Amino acid sequence: MTAVLLTIGDEILIGQIVDTNAAWLGERLAAAGVELVRHETVRDTEPAIRAAFERAFAPGEGGGAGLVVATGGLGPTTDDLTRDATAAHFGVDVSQDPAQEDRLRALFAARGREMQPVVLRMAGVPEGFDVLDNPVGTAPGLWGERDGPHGRERIALLPGVPREMTAIWDGSLRARVEALRDGAVVSRTLVTAGHGETDLAARHGDLADVLVSDSRATLGIAYLPGLGTVRLRVTGRGTDAAAAQQRVDRTAERLRERLGGAVFGEGEDTLEGVVLDGLMVRGLTLATAESCTGGSVAARLTSVAGASRAFLGGVVAYDNAVKEQLLGVPAETLRDHGAVSEETVRAMAEGVRERLGADVGVATSGVAGPGGGTPEKPVGTVWIAVATAAETHASRLQLTQNRGINIGLSTVAALNLVRLRVLS
Repeated sequence: MTAVLLTIGDEILIGQIVDTNAAWLGERLAAAGVELVRHETVRDTEPAIRAAFERAFAPGEGGGAGLVVATGGLGPTTDDLTRDATAAHFGVDVSQDPAQEDRLRALFAARGREMQPVVLRMAGVPEGFDVLDNPVGTAPGLWGERDGPHGRERIALLPGVPREMTAIWDGSLRARVEALRDGAVVSRTLVTAGHGETDLAARHGDLADVLVSDSRATLGIAYLPGLGTVRLRVTGRGTDAAAAQQRVDRTAERLRERLGGAVFGEGEDTLEGVVLDGLMVRGLTLATAESCTGGSVAARLTSVAGASRAFLGGVVAYDNAVKEQLLGVPAETLRDHGAVSEETVRAMAEGVRERLGADVGVATSGVAGPGGGTPEKPVGTVWIAVATAAETHASRLQLTQNRGINIGLSTVAALNLVRLRVLS
């Protein structure tokens, strides 16, 4: 099964919002055994949307798809034209669905809000389409099929709001898509931290030589890089699901052996979740002292439910006076070595551990940029440290010229240092 992914919305074309839906859906479609042949962003006009459908289903480069998944344009306003364009492509009318109207009225009543008549536009359903329940929002998803001029055409419409889109995919659309595939498709994903995609290849060589394939299952490895992490997805395709799963599992274990401590989890595991779980299992507590990351490490930790069982709190010590007064960093350390130094970050980690009564302290200090660098400490210079009762370990990073990227990479590196020095 091949697919084309459409993102519909002028706000994406003009850069008002970033299209995160495409990356999320692309990964899920691949895991479901669907080959994505093109991703396209189109305007909020009926002719543009209809033309995109025609390109997707027509034979040729980037076309000939059996499935189109479209996000956006299902809201109640006059520029939400995806339903109408889809109905026009199929040659059908849009009718009001009484069940969806009742659902919308009940939803607004439960929220104590008055429902404006325009909201009922979201109860419109192209004739012959199935409704895909939206458990977290207003606009439902839609699914339709027909025999088109080039073969069977299937269209799935999803809201552009990410949490609504993901809820509909998980609740009903994934099962429909997986039912379309020919044969078995199974996968496992290992998640790594500490090395980028290029570094992994340089350190560990061509990972394709760990694949365990035979005539019953064809395997492949996909690199899915993120900010400070790389996900390695092993996918097996074949007619025998059990054989494919067995070979995927054997390949995943070979990858674990090859990559060693770079692997911190599988599937949807997050670095902060793994760190917190490891601390809780060992009965340890953690405190953070952050300068260049500005509280980002603490924010990642507290995004995990139940983090308070291991995370005590943190100090954002941006100014040197705060480093001295709240963390106990000696004035002479700051004077002689500067805020961005091994000596200072060690003192920060040790100070926050002692003053908050934690078993582990982690600290960050660096030149995030775009200004503030010197020849000795250029932009992207970051020191991180982890302190326990037994030892303090510090590490220097030399990152990029981009402030946001530097903060993100430093945050991941700090969490990963806790994992490697305390939990391994």
